[in-house]
Amino acid sequence: MAARINRMHSEQVRAKIQAAVLIQRLSDHVEGKLEMSATQIQAANSLLDRSVPKLSQIQHVGDSENPVAHTHKLLFE
Repeated sequence: MAARINRMHSEQVRAKIQAAVLIQRLSDHVEGKLEMSATQIQAANSLLDRSVPKLSQIQHVGDSENPVAHTHKLLFE
């Protein structure tokens, strides 16, 4: 087997998959398709907090001569 070029890539992919599984399980619980205990819900939320950033309102202000440049990276493509 060939050596991996970027070991971090596989860890990032694994984290995305695990986050997607947690989100799906929580969604199924909300829709009544899956029963989860309060401890399971709290654990899932704690793990998601570590892997998926929370949405918050942020305001970036720049002046006319030095405008603020913004770039972003998609978590799930």
